[in-house]
Amino acid sequence: MKHASTTSRRDFLKTAASGLAGFALLSSSACSRRSKNKQETPGAIVRRTLGRTGLELPVVSMGSSYAINLVEAALERGFVYIHTSSGYSERNHERLLGRVFKGRPRDSFVIATSPDLPYHYMRGSDRSADVGLNVDPALILASIEGSLERLGLDCVDIFYLCSVADKDVVLHEPYMRAFEKLKHDGKARFLGVGTHENEPAVIRAAAESNFWDVVLTAYNFRQSHRDEVKAAIAQAAGAGLGVVAMKTQAGVYWDRTRTRKINMKAALKWVLEDTNVHTAIPAFSNFEEMEEDLSVMRDPVLTPEERHDLGLGERAGLSGLYCRHCGRCRPQCPAGMDIPTLMRSYMYAVGHGRPQKARETLHSWTKADIACAACTTCSVKCASGFDVRSRALEVAGILDTPGAIRA
Repeated sequence: MKHASTTSRRDFLKTAASGLAGFALLSSSACSRRSKNKQETPGAIVRRTLGRTGLELPVVSMGSSYAINLVEAALERGFVYIHTSSGYSERNHERLLGRVFKGRPRDSFVIATSPDLPYHYMRGSDRSADVGLNVDPALILASIEGSLERLGLDCVDIFYLCSVADKDVVLHEPYMRAFEKLKHDGKARFLGVGTHENEPAVIRAAAESNFWDVVLTAYNFRQSHRDEVKAAIAQAAGAGLGVVAMKTQAGVYWDRTRTRKINMKAALKWVLEDTNVHTAIPAFSNFEEMEEDLSVMRDPVLTPEERHDLGLGERAGLSGLYCRHCGRCRPQCPAGMDIPTLMRSYMYAVGHGRPQKARETLHSWTKADIACAACTTCSVKCASGFDVRSRALEVAGILDTPGAIRA
């Protein structure tokens, strides 16, 4: 049986790969493609080609931003690619973007989104919440319909299968067939995989699949396995995949009191120093942050002074707020808590000052689901040096009382 399954997958990938060019042409006819021939003046916006998609994008793109005037200003100033998800702000982010896009030329922006799928918590393993292999593919097909309606568009440029932490999910035929149908029907021009855990394995699987067009991955200077991620990114780019980097700012602050901020420009430039990364999608919440990202868009070269700034935390003995998702904590927890997800929620609430984003990350969790209150001491030794119990209890606070986590 194992041999038969392998053969089926191989045949499917071969068939799908042979049809990719046709699907791309079909989707291009339904969704205008940004011109590759626009000439830029020397020293202006730096652009890279997003792998075999052929899309030429500025090296800095737009992650989640929740003010209409800010998004509109970003598009006017040179941003092109906007990243969203049907799960962002309970689908309200797509609605906001729909208002921005109304009346705007379709070839003036590139939009990417993803379905909001239920997670599978792999208790007892060193992996976190993942979409797993049991999601009904019909949810993928239905999700894009809702996204298109909210965005006011006929198709999206990139549709991602996100929150993937296992290579088997990348190659799961039912998911690929659903995504293949969306491309064939002209509802998504290009298909991608998104990961912020076990990234090297996921990226390599996408690169070897001969199916996916783009990979979206966590990548920053604070990752303990950043060299492995870098090598996997090189493999993906070499295979023709577009590479988009997220989680580039590594938690924003070095400390929970938010008095020592990571050099945001330096963190972003560190990512873009890897030319196999075609664009990065940092979030920004105000015009100052937008201008900061624009300056990197025009000059992504990391200076010696900026490189020195990236070592501030280690020199000061600060653990930072970014969870590296190494998974070493899970087997240590007697309650089997999904600690990396808790720590990621803490980062959003404290480092980013966005408690609502922390709640969204936890999905259906309640205060009762956080078992740390029952432990008088915590036996978990975090590889990043986090005080896991105290941070988990603060996360429990925002589930119990909105705004309870202190800035």
